[in-house]
Amino acid sequence: MTDVVLYERRGPVALVTMNRPRYRNAQNSAMTYALDDAITRAVDDDDVAVIVLGGAGEHFSAGHDIGTPERDADTEFPRRAVTWWTHVEKAGADRRYAREMEVYLGMCRRWREIPKPAVAMVQGACIAGGLMLAWACDLIVAAEDAFFADPVVRMGIPGVEYFAHPWVLGPRMAKEVLFTGERFGALRAYEIGMVNRVVPRAELETATLALAEKIAGMPPFGLALAKRAVNLCEDQMGMRSGMDAVFGLHHVAHAHNAEVSADPLAGMDAAAMRKAAQ
Repeated sequence: MTDVVLYERRGPVALVTMNRPRYRNAQNSAMTYALDDAITRAVDDDDVAVIVLGGAGEHFSAGHDIGTPERDADTEFPRRAVTWWTHVEKAGADRRYAREMEVYLGMCRRWREIPKPAVAMVQGACIAGGLMLAWACDLIVAAEDAFFADPVVRMGIPGVEYFAHPWVLGPRMAKEVLFTGERFGALRAYEIGMVNRVVPRAELETATLALAEKIAGMPPFGLALAKRAVNLCEDQMGMRSGMDAVFGLHHVAHAHNAEVSADPLAGMDAAAMRKAAQ
């Protein structure tokens, strides 16, 4: 376990905390694989009933790391989420497709399907790749100051790789979020059913842990089956196959950007994306 992710036991609850507050918990490769290690550790621990995912500092997560000194997109880690060759030392779409299938779509699906309930504890920014982490959890508790956005259409890309938008937002809200790139707040997220509870910032950890401990009192196998039942129904409503289809569109967009501008992100750096989400 590296210090980019912290792991703590609180009775039957495992608290997993992203720990890059300087960069608003932007997700570099080290963080992504450390998250996977922490979640696997919690799943393998019979004394852990529920996992809480949070972010250190003022923000939950500003999304994928597209510009910090520790971005380390080419650092190799053990593959777990998909059976595909490593992206390291590959070129072009071969490299990008393999990487994003593993660390973005693959990891989020892997975390969504774990047998233990997971609760996202969200404050401040939950942007783009941050949405993916929250959406992979079963429940979301948000502070009143939390805000959400997926502004990547400004890159010419039709949403983040874990494309759960129509299922967690509803089709019309999904289109508004994508078409405008605008932020929406915790209360709006609650109104549309994306967020389970909204609480004052000062009460976020207490309220989230209380909910997690209440869930932990339920029979673990019953929880696992109930979680799988709902996930299966979502997939029967097209979620999994829809994500596969949109993942292809996502990479068409990257390829188009690289062909017309020599930049798969259409020239949008971290500062530009932060401004776009305001």
